[in-house]
Amino acid sequence: MSDGAYFGSLTTALQDAGRYGPTLVIDLDRLNRNLEIVRQGVRPGVTLRVVDKSLPSIPLLAHVMERLGTRRIMSFDLSVTRAVLRAFPDADILFGKPMPSAALAVFLSGMERDAVCDFAARSVLLADGLPRIEQLAMLAQAHRVSLRVAFEVDVGMHRGGLQSPAAVAEAAQAALKSGVLTLEGLMGYEAHIPAIPGFAGGAAGEAKAVKARLAAFVEALPPACRMIVNSGGSKTVLTYADPGVATELSVGSAFVKPTDFDTPSLAALQPAVFIATPALKVVSAMLPGPVWMTKVFQALGLFAKKGCFLYGGHWLARPVYPEGMRGSSFWGQSSNQQFMALPAGCDLKNDDSVFFRPTQSEAVLWQFGDIALFSQGRIVGNWPPIIPGSLSAAHIPGSGS
Repeated sequence: MSDGAYFGSLTTALQDAGRYGPTLVIDLDRLNRNLEIVRQGVRPGVTLRVVDKSLPSIPLLAHVMERLGTRRIMSFDLSVTRAVLRAFPDADILFGKPMPSAALAVFLSGMERDAVCDFAARSVLLADGLPRIEQLAMLAQAHRVSLRVAFEVDVGMHRGGLQSPAAVAEAAQAALKSGVLTLEGLMGYEAHIPAIPGFAGGAAGEAKAVKARLAAFVEALPPACRMIVNSGGSKTVLTYADPGVATELSVGSAFVKPTDFDTPSLAALQPAVFIATPALKVVSAMLPGPVWMTKVFQALGLFAKKGCFLYGGHWLARPVYPEGMRGSSFWGQSSNQQFMALPAGCDLKNDDSVFFRPTQSEAVLWQFGDIALFSQGRIVGNWPPIIPGSLSAAHIPGSGS
């Protein structure tokens, strides 16, 4: 199917469903194909952990976990974590970054005792050094629970984490000595791999080095503390034909494939998420100010002769249809009525839909209200997003305050 036919079908489906404003659309058929490709691309015995920030919708997460046969989730925001724990009583959470101890304290103080115990039982918090271990131990003592922890280790990305096997051994000793922390493993994120240039060893060389570093970190852990060895990410998940010591791989954005994930390793996957919005006004393009400025810039080929103003705009997204539609540095960005330049032969009309591909999913999917599901030429449902909320105890749903 050509781009014109595909986006024409999507436009008709949105109109039939009464969606005439800015809308986030997920192509369910493409999503399912992507899920199957990733599922088949992972060696048996290696578990996939679904990244909730990249797929911030409870029905979307449920669909993905069911298709992949996993109940493991990686979480990054406490308000989202609470929603996920409530929605999936059998889910197991690994945090993808260390949480500030003050934020955790406020979060837990807003919960009933049973909810605190459930959080402690089903969540693995990340520690990146001795100070964080001490903070987590104090938090566990204050709430009379045992907290599960894993270590963030630096396998080459240099975004923080324990730097050496010796540091891991020291941290493990401190965690076990606390008596209130249960050490379960470690996490080594390696999203930098595809960006390593050839003169520095290239992606293949860095991938090999990352696996060796991860193995050394694991070796420094007591054998009983190696239940979780987490690595991978959306850009690298399909490169783990040999997972090395990793027991699980994290993935999220790859399933819907925003533009930041247009990488060679994900070439088999299709874009499955789009922003659709009406063109409010299709116009003969004019710059603000004196008419002669427009004529000069158009004569020099610096400004289009045709354009449109959109319903909304200024998203983390790139234009994809109509082909040749682009932004204008002269008009700049607008969240209200974004100007887009159009190619001379474009037959776009007022109220026709235009389409963008998000550059990422984690900060975009919850901006548009219910997500429209496109399948077999029609909108077949709507999935509400999870919207990250306040960490104030007074604003935590179901809090005891």
